[in-house]
Amino acid sequence: MKKVIVAILASISIISCDSAKNSSTKKSVSSQTTSSENIMLIDSNTVRKHLYTLADDDMEGRKSGTPGIEKAAVYIENEYKKIGLSTFGDLKNYRQTFTFKDRRTKEDITSSNILGVLEGKSKKDEYVIISAHYDHLGMKQSGEGDLIYNGANDDASGVAGVLALAAYFKTVGHERTIVFAAFTAEEMGLIGSTHFGKGIDASKFVAGINLEMIGKTPSFGPNTAWLTGFERSDFGTIIQKNLKGTGYQLFPDPYKKFNLFFRSDNASLARLGVPSHTFSTTPIDVDKDYHQVSDEAETLNMTVVTQTIQAVAKGTESIINGKDTPTRVVIKENK
Repeated sequence: MKKVIVAILASISIISCDSAKNSSTKKSVSSQTTSSENIMLIDSNTVRKHLYTLADDDMEGRKSGTPGIEKAAVYIENEYKKIGLSTFGDLKNYRQTFTFKDRRTKEDITSSNILGVLEGKSKKDEYVIISAHYDHLGMKQSGEGDLIYNGANDDASGVAGVLALAAYFKTVGHERTIVFAAFTAEEMGLIGSTHFGKGIDASKFVAGINLEMIGKTPSFGPNTAWLTGFERSDFGTIIQKNLKGTGYQLFPDPYKKFNLFFRSDNASLARLGVPSHTFSTTPIDVDKDYHQVSDEAETLNMTVVTQTIQAVAKGTESIINGKDTPTRVVIKENK
């Protein structure tokens, strides 16, 4: 029962408190009720199921080209099917399969991006992509004790967000077409998202919403997240505008020295001009679990994960529905 109460409180916490001020009209009260009901569609129990499944030992660290990541791919495909997503472009199923060379070992690796689509209504030829990478580092080759890099925060948390947002927008509706992408081989150099970018007309993609490591309380405190490349387009200011009154805040990336804008899958589309940015909550400068076998599901705060997904849903709503269009990204890399 405590878990249910926490989930409900987490959902309510990002809903606007302005309804009391506007209670003089039935319209504002009705709108507030609808908003509350919509956000509560994203619940911590479902998010937990996705995250714990993808970060389970059975997935063996989800390294691209291994049986472990194949299990993760099947899970994501099955969830896409349950939600009712269609396939992307000319693909016959949810998989965009390709072969690439491991830059370190020089081996050929075959792996797949897992892509699903919700076709838009009034603006179906304008695309928004919601993404996260589902690969991780695999397993240690030798040693004692825990040998599995479970990648719970990095990035099972983000994939759980993609799945939750797919179900959410399937239910509440959307005007622009949404592509949901679980990218492979991010850990090997953004290979999956780069491959995806080569096959699209980037001018049709109006925004990229990437989720990366959303499972811990940020340095800004509870009910906050940070966004990479904040100054490179007005994407972030649109999100901030939409989150006003919700109790949730979005901040620019505080870790400039890490050059994080170019270290996650958003960069592959940003280099094509798409205003594509990454949401994160992790205080990465002090995170002891980053790229360690200790990145386990039990180390994450499910309230933080759920609230962040809810905030992304609320914050991107005007973009998803075509009311706002972010400026094209400034792609000059910081030196």
